[in-house]
Amino acid sequence: MSGTEAEIRLFCLPHAGGGGAFFHPWRAALAPGIEVRPVVLPGRESRIRELPYVTMEQAIGPLAELIAPQIDRPYALFGHSMGAAVCYELARRFVTLGLPAPVRLFVSARRAPHLPSRRASYARLDDADFLAEVARLNGTPSDVLQQPDLVRLFLPTLRADFELNDTYTPLPAPRLECPVSAFVGRDDPEADTAELAAWAQVTAGAFRIREFDGDHFYLKDHAAGLLDEIRADLHLGPTAPTNRQLPTAGVSR
Repeated sequence: MSGTEAEIRLFCLPHAGGGGAFFHPWRAALAPGIEVRPVVLPGRESRIRELPYVTMEQAIGPLAELIAPQIDRPYALFGHSMGAAVCYELARRFVTLGLPAPVRLFVSARRAPHLPSRRASYARLDDADFLAEVARLNGTPSDVLQQPDLVRLFLPTLRADFELNDTYTPLPAPRLECPVSAFVGRDDPEADTAELAAWAQVTAGAFRIREFDGDHFYLKDHAAGLLDEIRADLHLGPTAPTNRQLPTAGVSR
């Protein structure tokens, strides 16, 4: 089954500073039933000459316009960290526009949109402190952060992404009705299980949450397990999906 014959398209939105290449290995892993379509944001990769978005309001219109023509079959949205918030707003925008809703929304490593951040915004940090916080999240190779010329190249886009993420509040739109799946690393310093469980409140549809060992970028070490969960939630896995859900009562940080 080729990409044009896949049952479902999965549009993937990256973390702050991330690019579409992050999701390229998923293509072979999720074929043939799922066609992975990474979304490239301005300021990186093939769009490196474009100015990055700095607010959610600025981002959603153009991204919806980019993706809408590709919604010619059932589709799902996956977003990691910042990308989770973007996917949530895209799903709501498509419904507002009268387009089909996603068959499922997958959110990873980000608190539910109605919850306040547990940390101060990174916007006022100087470059050294900002990069130290980025390094703490464990998503950028340390050798990259030690190359000044490379840092100067990607720093404006990285700062813009964090500004978008840190200033985001939910936009006016209807409540979702599609199912939502949430994923979290047990040692994530940015979002814990309770904060991911709160995504259940954004939809009238079904909700599931799964924990993995690891931190904010747990999916680097547990890609196979994560992709198995995605396939199962889309009813395309090698085994029938289960109804297991992690207990969330009393979980806090």
